[in-house]
Amino acid sequence: MLRGLSAAHVSHPLARPFRIARGARTSTEVVVATIRQGAASGRGEALPYARYGESVDGVVEEMAALAAALHAGVDRTVLQTLLAPGAARNAVDCALWDLEARLAGRSVAALLGQDEALPPLATAQTIGIDTPERMASEADALSGLPLVKVKVDADDPATRIRAVREALPQAKMIVDPNESWTLAQLAALQPLLADCRVDLVEQPLPAREDGALHGFQPLVPLCADESCHVAADLPRLRGAYQYVNIKLDKSGGLTAALDLLDAARAQGFGIMVGCMVSSSLAIAPAWHVARHAQFVDLDGPLWLRDDHPGGARMRDGLLHPPVGALWGDGGMAA
Repeated sequence: MLRGLSAAHVSHPLARPFRIARGARTSTEVVVATIRQGAASGRGEALPYARYGESVDGVVEEMAALAAALHAGVDRTVLQTLLAPGAARNAVDCALWDLEARLAGRSVAALLGQDEALPPLATAQTIGIDTPERMASEADALSGLPLVKVKVDADDPATRIRAVREALPQAKMIVDPNESWTLAQLAALQPLLADCRVDLVEQPLPAREDGALHGFQPLVPLCADESCHVAADLPRLRGAYQYVNIKLDKSGGLTAALDLLDAARAQGFGIMVGCMVSSSLAIAPAWHVARHAQFVDLDGPLWLRDDHPGGARMRDGLLHPPVGALWGDGGMAA
């Protein structure tokens, strides 16, 4: 069972700048892992994220250090003990899932005991930080979609949120401050959030300040993003958050994301599934978690100038899954 591992840095230019509280980007820099065994190969994509101390070079080095173990036949279970949760483990874990499906001649959905027909999803489309007028204009262009996500920071979020709500009176709305608010600001914004019928507030405070949320009674449910990576994080989040956002780049792959899904549901958390700005190769594995979520935010590929052929597409207000040949369909193509 000899396996070869390669890692490649891929740059995807964006169709337009992506702005959040931590800055803006015009491209997304991902790492693609490819694991070969005989005539079969599996792939996985991850985005190294500076917020977690990751870089492209660092992730490639982590993966290179794992090559000998994979060559000897390390499986997904052992992988969890060899790499910490993060981008490197995500790319390798997803490549192993893809390879396993191809070697078995069965789809990942079948391996999981799920319906093999992946459902279209009502995904959020993100409105990046801009002037309230430009955010309203972008929101207007998304008219008819069931869910939007509004990026804000500490600079007058109320005006931006209200501008988007006025442009989209019917859509469900997630507001994402990306750790930029204080507890006082969160408390002061509660009437506005309720009045604008916001459905979820994602990671309002810095992750290190989660303790301040214990005992806080929000008018709109709070979702842990940067605060929640793996199942072991959940006990300290109870009483502070009502939802958790599962991202494969944080959990370190589909294996740990499925564990987090099961544990979070058992402990009474609602589920959101998100992604980084990435291609359809990255979100294809996440579909197997997102099909169980109350909120889905898998619009990463929609920000790219050019996605993979057969990538995820918006149609009739829903995100339709990428073609199975891209990832996880169990085909034997090398």
